Amino acid sequence: MPSTATAVLTSARVRKLREHLKRGGVIAYPTESCYGLGCDPRNRRAVMKILRLKGRPQHKGLILIGADFSQLQPYVAPLDDEQWQQIAPSWPGPATWLLPAARSTPVWLRGRHRSIAVRVTAHPLAAHLCRMLGMALVSTSANRSGRRPARSYRECVRLFGDRVLTLPGRTGRRKRPSTIRDLLTGEVVRA
Repeated sequence: MPSTATAVLTSARVRKLREHLKRGGVIAYPTESCYGLGCDPRNRRAVMKILRLKGRPQHKGLILIGADFSQLQPYVAPLDDEQWQQIAPSWPGPATWLLPAARSTPVWLRGRHRSIAVRVTAHPLAAHLCRMLGMALVSTSANRSGRRPARSYRECVRLFGDRVLTLPGRTGRRKRPSTIRDLLTGEVVRA
């Protein structure tokens, strides 16, 4: 019997998603704690659309998720072994790390920061989505800034309608968003 992730992400749907993202579209998908809004992180126009949908200022920066670290690596400055040993045990999982951004990481992703927020997702559908698309995705909660995030397909469709291509699926059991920790300072930015 196919998993929910593979049942939702048929090859035809993946082709449709890939085209939608290539055109600068925004998608919504389930994550560990809520629905997330996502897009191709290399597409400035799509990132700006997410920021407008949320009413979120660009200077705050955004989170990127991947199925594995190799999808996030282009956005991150090289890490030494000691740094990697701090991060690796927490992934895949609901731990987002602020890592030094690669010089090529666009300002529209990192905001006013020199770091980039990244997570190797443990959510089966989100991870499968990144794997099938062959790339990292922007991942920010599906809500207006400061409001409660959508926790279901129905809530997400009600919030964003046809402005977002919403994937059906279930969110994880976490009630709180991912923890965010700064690698260089050790500070927990969000518990």
